[in-house]
Amino acid sequence: MTDNRDSPRCLALRPLDAIRPTTIAPRQLAPAVSVNATRAYHEKVLDHYSRPRNVGTLKGDDVGSGLVGAPACGDVMKINIRVDPNTNTISDVKFKTFGCGSAIASSSYLTELVKGMTLEEAGRVKNTQIAQELKLPPVKLHCSMLAEDGIKAAIADYYTKNPKAKTTNLAGTGKTTPLADAAAPVAATA
Repeated sequence: MTDNRDSPRCLALRPLDAIRPTTIAPRQLAPAVSVNATRAYHEKVLDHYSRPRNVGTLKGDDVGSGLVGAPACGDVMKINIRVDPNTNTISDVKFKTFGCGSAIASSSYLTELVKGMTLEEAGRVKNTQIAQELKLPPVKLHCSMLAEDGIKAAIADYYTKNPKAKTTNLAGTGKTTPLADAAAPVAATA
């Protein structure tokens, strides 16, 4: 008769303290991101990817939302901005991104960049600013373009929801909204 005390069925029926320890060494887990993969990215990308800032959504009449995507790579980005109507500044900003690490990092960095800016200033943010700050490789520049498109779409949505708000021309992107009150000509008095 063979001794089956160490068979899986018998081990499952015995108390845990009665099971003999095995001599097999535990498997070492591979790091979540390989060392070689992280060398291609600057530490700022890795920081914003591993600890993204301002993740979430905002709702309300004082919120503009921009949803943009890149069919070539499958990245989708949603940017929400909350605007203080008295100062026309971005008081809060959140994002949700489905995509690669560079897309997440670009979204995260953008939210830090535009918080506290006026809508006019945020409308002037260029993808090159984001790409230079994060030191994105050329094959990932589309991620910074998504972030630029996202903030401009959120600003345009805010103006659509709030037509009486002071508006901007979105930094000459061809997407126009009514001109700001300050730009309106002053009527001459006779």
